[in-house]
Amino acid sequence: MDDARRERLRAWLAHAAGDPALGVATAERLAGGAIQQNWGLTVRFGDGREDRWVLRTDNAATLAASHGRIEEYALLRAAHDAGVTVATPLFACPDAEVLGAPFLVMRRVDGIAAAHRVVKWEAVGGGREQAARAMGRELARIHAIRPPRQDLPFLGTPPDDPCLAFCEAQERALDAARDPHPILEWGLRHLRRTAPAPLAAVLCHNDFRTGNILWTDTHLAAVLDWEFAAWGDPHADLGWLCARCWRFGNLAMEAGGVGPRAALYAGYREAGGELPDPERVAWWELAAHLRWATIALAQGERHLSGREPSLELALTPHIVPELEWHLLAEVARREALAERAA
Repeated sequence: MDDARRERLRAWLAHAAGDPALGVATAERLAGGAIQQNWGLTVRFGDGREDRWVLRTDNAATLAASHGRIEEYALLRAAHDAGVTVATPLFACPDAEVLGAPFLVMRRVDGIAAAHRVVKWEAVGGGREQAARAMGRELARIHAIRPPRQDLPFLGTPPDDPCLAFCEAQERALDAARDPHPILEWGLRHLRRTAPAPLAAVLCHNDFRTGNILWTDTHLAAVLDWEFAAWGDPHADLGWLCARCWRFGNLAMEAGGVGPRAALYAGYREAGGELPDPERVAWWELAAHLRWATIALAQGERHLSGREPSLELALTPHIVPELEWHLLAEVARREALAERAA
């Protein structure tokens, strides 16, 4: 961050915090965040106190499905008020002249989110069973937020049928792809044919997975990255977390590679959630692989279009063949089961 931007940021934060003497002692770019930029700030107040904050702002190119920082701030406020374990939201700046794009500021929380480390960490969150229960409780608290909500108008009207709305969104994503992907189209056809009946919509985080959850060795420290939240089927979050593609190689631990599925469901019930329907979760697990594939293609397009040259973005679509292989195997298995049942 250059000196001019840093001074504009300091002045804005001083005004927002009501402390004209507030200074920004350090500002460092944090790792992670393929869609957003995260900056770690150490701020010093006029009375000598220090605090550690995180600033989130947009990268040069974003995904169309991603909320802006002002909307994400509103989601953080709603989640915080509902008892979800999130970093305390502090400020939101809609003025792009300060840093070149709107941004939000929240209090920094210590912990580990790196998925490749978390799934190998036996002591994660106090142990795998406890960690899985904690994730279930957080999801139940998120799903307790229901429409209508005057503080979340940008989420729009909930879909009448979240499953079919998902299929329509995926069809649009595949139509927008640079190349045809017949296996993904085939998987989408299966999902359309087997979509369960609609349920009343709740707030879904829509990216609740290992890598977006901050852990210590005793507890779940924070749920991160709310930019995809939307009204939907609560089983969508459970399926996304449990999908094979988000277990990061630790396949036996079905709840995100972190802990057992049964403990996840138990924690969900402990916090007031209804007992998950295994068939609905299975549908959304399959849907998760299709969705991750279309997201990976969109990430690659950010690089290929020239809008945001990035080795990470260029490599992301290379996960698609593995996702297609899983779709082929899982759809074949599900259809064989249906034939035997018939």
